[in-house]
Amino acid sequence: MTNKKEITAGIIIIGNEVLSGRTKDINTSTLAKWLNSLGIEVKEARVIPDLESIIIETVNNLRKKFDYIFTTGGIGPTHDDITAKSISKAFKKKYMYNKEAYEILLKYYGKKEFNDSRKKMAKMPEDAKLIYNPSSAAPGFMIKNIICLPGVPLILQSMLHNLKKYLKKGSKIFSLSISTQTVESKIANNLEKIQNKYKKIVEIGSYPFFRLGKIGVSVVLRSEKKSKLQSCHKEIIKMLTKKKLRILKGI
Repeated sequence: MTNKKEITAGIIIIGNEVLSGRTKDINTSTLAKWLNSLGIEVKEARVIPDLESIIIETVNNLRKKFDYIFTTGGIGPTHDDITAKSISKAFKKKYMYNKEAYEILLKYYGKKEFNDSRKKMAKMPEDAKLIYNPSSAAPGFMIKNIICLPGVPLILQSMLHNLKKYLKKGSKIFSLSISTQTVESKIANNLEKIQNKYKKIVEIGSYPFFRLGKIGVSVVLRSEKKSKLQSCHKEIIKMLTKKKLRILKGI
């Protein structure tokens, strides 16, 4: 077993526009892949509306379960951007202007264009740490184990580098995958036996697909132990070969 503590995370996507289907959620995938590269495992993701009571309840529930909680959305200038205010209430912290954030935004917009709506983006819980934004100036923030990021995917992506310094890294997770032209039922029992052999060492996932006119299954292996991962991978290849199942390349 690894000597490093498992580091876990939850993701909260905040926004009525995501729940209505008008906006596609890209941020969960972006964050999960990035966190995985740091050895931080995403254990849960939720999509919730722009409602203060639900934001407070969800944040308070998940922050006790995981090392980090990432929220996206609701920190812009409009009336329905209520994430920062709601999180202030969740922590019983004063909702106020962050002096540094205020100065960043004032410099970005200029005194003439820095109206009350834009000033709102400088308000956040007292004592919050800033997460700098190289794309549109308005910073995200971190308070305790809650990290609040914007909902616009390209802006969120541009901020990840500035967020890294606040996070503890876990053990690196290695991954391998195998795609085969078959259906899940034909290999389910065999995969279960292999999974039992590598229990708590290698995680095996089975995912059916239909691509390029081919019906198949992608088997995804994940583990902190590179050597065990490779052994498990070889064993699955051997099992598929014995069954005379075609292994697909580039899928």
